[in-house]
Amino acid sequence: MVLVAVSGGRDSMVLAEKVRREGGPFALAHCNFRLRGADSDADEALVREWAARYGVTCHVVAFDTEAVAAEEGISIEMAARRLRYCWFGRLCRENGYEAVLTAHHAGDNAETFFLNLLRGSGIKGLCGMQEDGFLPDPDYADIPLRRPLLHTTRAEIDSLAAAWNVPWREDRTNAENTMKRNKLRNQVFPVLREINPSFEETLADDMDRLRLVEHIADNYFRENVGLVWDGRRVDTTLLKTLPGWEYILYRILEGEGMEPPLIAQATDIVRSGQSGRRAGTFISATGRLVREEAVGAPVIQVTEEPWESGRSPMMPDGVLAVDADKVHGDLVADRWTAGDWMRPLGMRGRKKLQDWFKDRHFSLVDKKRAVVVRDSGLADLHHVVAVAGHTVDEAYKITASTRRILRIETATAGPNQ
Repeated sequence: MVLVAVSGGRDSMVLAEKVRREGGPFALAHCNFRLRGADSDADEALVREWAARYGVTCHVVAFDTEAVAAEEGISIEMAARRLRYCWFGRLCRENGYEAVLTAHHAGDNAETFFLNLLRGSGIKGLCGMQEDGFLPDPDYADIPLRRPLLHTTRAEIDSLAAAWNVPWREDRTNAENTMKRNKLRNQVFPVLREINPSFEETLADDMDRLRLVEHIADNYFRENVGLVWDGRRVDTTLLKTLPGWEYILYRILEGEGMEPPLIAQATDIVRSGQSGRRAGTFISATGRLVREEAVGAPVIQVTEEPWESGRSPMMPDGVLAVDADKVHGDLVADRWTAGDWMRPLGMRGRKKLQDWFKDRHFSLVDKKRAVVVRDSGLADLHHVVAVAGHTVDEAYKITASTRRILRIETATAGPNQ
């Protein structure tokens, strides 16, 4: 017996109808993330009605997704993903379901391909999702996850929904282009369809072939990595005798958490034949590439100015401004620490700085040089007022009631300053 994840949207309702018509035993699982008010409740009602009509067991859970995202300092999308897969895993354990089925289709996989391409995830990311895998939750990683519609296009799903008279509800946020996936789906893919009306099928075939290449490359890496890497150092002399050594080095350093720009620097070092240090860059005893620079204590220049209502809050590049009356003490420049968090401008919940850096592809060097601004009057000094030159915390932003601002400009004191 399998568990079918159903949101109430067209894709998942078509999947539920497909599984029902195939005749095997199944149950439904619906998550109400409480993100769209009455619309979320209407989605839940639709799923419950469909399950009752056909006598199918229907599990429903409601999450306070925004609160979880704020508490963990992650995006709403990431919080929803974690919540649903963990819950699916528990349902399988408690009820003996053999696998979880989701309605990911060819269009979703195309979106994943381009997001990974833009993120710089390497060949593994370009392979996209697979039809058969396992739940992406460490506590339930042995439970199969299946995607029966992965090679089905959106147009084919539309046809099935019409032919089978499947009830479904449209998520109005799908038309909004604030999310990266929506931008691809609504703005980029229509252009690609003009060039190649079958681009989703073509891309699916390409991902299948890339998966074969990735498998070959992965086997090659596993066969040779032990020859040149002891977990701390790379034998660069032996490494360069191997065909495609750049790929082996990439995999080693990627596994150590190194960002692509630094991997490129390390590759240049090895290619040049120099021993470890070049232009201030070296491979440390842990195998990580770092850049040693004369970075002294961070310094900020804070200037108070009057503020007129209606004035644009836009500042010159490298300059930030906060509402002076919202500051409790002195503004202090500092280096970030692991516990730091903020509510980046425009976001509702907390976000850990390390996650914020990761989202913006900060390299190790970028993070090392980042300057944060703290409010000495706050009880929680991990609550960051601003990341200098980038963004301010939502609680300190300029509003219509602002009368005074503090302009924040950044400089970095050298070692002798």
